[in-house]
Amino acid sequence: MLAQFSSSMAMRRAIQRIHTLVDAPHLKSFSLNAPKSVDVEYANGIKFSLSAEFLRVYSPAADGKIRSIGGEKVISGRRHVGIMSAEPVGNYGVRLVFDDLHKTGIYSWDYFYNLGSNKFTLMRDYIKSLKKHGLSRDPSKRKSSKDL
Repeated sequence: MLAQFSSSMAMRRAIQRIHTLVDAPHLKSFSLNAPKSVDVEYANGIKFSLSAEFLRVYSPAADGKIRSIGGEKVISGRRHVGIMSAEPVGNYGVRLVFDDLHKTGIYSWDYFYNLGSNKFTLMRDYIKSLKKHGLSRDPSKRKSSKDL
C-alpha cells in the first residue's frame, strides 16, 4: 500500500511540475500530422514530436475516460488513438480533438514544451502505472455478437 501511495504521489508531483513550469521559449511552429502526432518547434531550436497516445494520456482536461485507482489518474487502451483536428485557442495553444471523442483539453504552447521536455520519463511512468494496475496500452477487445 505504501509503494502504491508513493508512486501515486510521484506521478502527481511530475504532473504538477509540468503545469507549473512557465519558462518555455516562444513557439516557432506547430504542425498536426493527423492522426498520429503533432510536431512543435520553439525559438530556441528545440523540436518535439509528440504521439497522439502520449498527448491523450496527458491531456490537461479534468475529464476524459479516466480511471482513478487509489487517487492515481490512469488512462488505458489508447495505443491507437488518433488526433482528428487541432483548433486554435487564442494565441496560447490548441484544443486537440481525438477520435475517441475527447476534446476538452486545451494544450498551451508551454504545456507542449514541458511534455516534450519530460516525454521519456512521463511515458515510462505511464507504462509502469499500467503494469502495476494490470492494464494495457491496447484497447480492450470488444465482444462480438457471437460472444453474447
